[in-house]
Amino acid sequence: MIELEGVPELVDPVMIAAFEGWNDAGDAASSAVAHLDGVWKGEVFAALDAEDYYDFQVNRPTVWLDGGVRKITWPTTRLSVVRVGGDKPRDLVLVRGIEPSMRWRSFCNEILGFAHELGVEMVVILGALLGDTPHTRPVPVSGVTSDPDLARTMDLEETRYEGPTGIVGILQEACTHAGVPAVSLWAAVPHYVSQPPNPKATLALLNRLEDLIDLRIPLGELAEDARAWQLGVDQLAAEDSEVAEYVQTLEEARDTADLPEASGEAIAREFERYLRRRDGGPGPGHATESGDASYLRDTSSGRTRPPMPPKATGPGEDTGDEEPPEE
Repeated sequence: MIELEGVPELVDPVMIAAFEGWNDAGDAASSAVAHLDGVWKGEVFAALDAEDYYDFQVNRPTVWLDGGVRKITWPTTRLSVVRVGGDKPRDLVLVRGIEPSMRWRSFCNEILGFAHELGVEMVVILGALLGDTPHTRPVPVSGVTSDPDLARTMDLEETRYEGPTGIVGILQEACTHAGVPAVSLWAAVPHYVSQPPNPKATLALLNRLEDLIDLRIPLGELAEDARAWQLGVDQLAAEDSEVAEYVQTLEEARDTADLPEASGEAIAREFERYLRRRDGGPGPGHATESGDASYLRDTSSGRTRPPMPPKATGPGEDTGDEEPPEE
């Protein structure tokens, strides 16, 4: 039985989850949930038992000093609640942790037990994957669901993915079987600059989340961090002609693929999105992701040079440097 003493009755709660590891390229998804937790000062009310789900030789505990006293932090998944006021108050249940090493079905059942007890209306799971996308263009974010009704009403894609999956895919399917509406938002991170952090991808996920749950998220310095990140990658790419040429190839492919989307319907959707953001003014610290070439991290951070683009391979050959696509 799940005990939730001290947790107030929630208003239209939505659960938002992200997990470090295979589903979190550039730490974009886990950073998005961390941002929500920080900006709204989330209060942790539960943590899953680390012994049940983690291999400590894979995800090791850490030792730290608290006033000279040695303490241990165990890898786990924590749940916190944030109360969002305003004209449309809505509470969020944030799930943030590491992809479990074992017993995934039990893990998902425990998360869903909390969702049931708290009256969660929808689960949104954030993920990020490596892709052939240029850092100079807006980060592609896809919204997928296994629920055809949800796909229709919220303008989402029904997932058609087949192949290896992570905890994001497993949790989404567990929600579907339990009758809980669930959506996964996936950001595509450039594979040639995959080192974390990637604030531009985090910003894109938060912008898409805003649209999905109709809630304005204070962004603080995240937009400026994203601009610094892109500037840094621009500078690194400019130092290597092969990388610069590869980025240009990705830009041309992306721009060509986007051309069919410049339909009247697509333009109308973007205009409506703009008006929703403009309504009531942006507010302090609010910004949107843009496609200009001004997003990146300061090179003084010590980021290494972007890896060379992968060499062409013959049919059936595996370069070994890309993760499998996710749902």
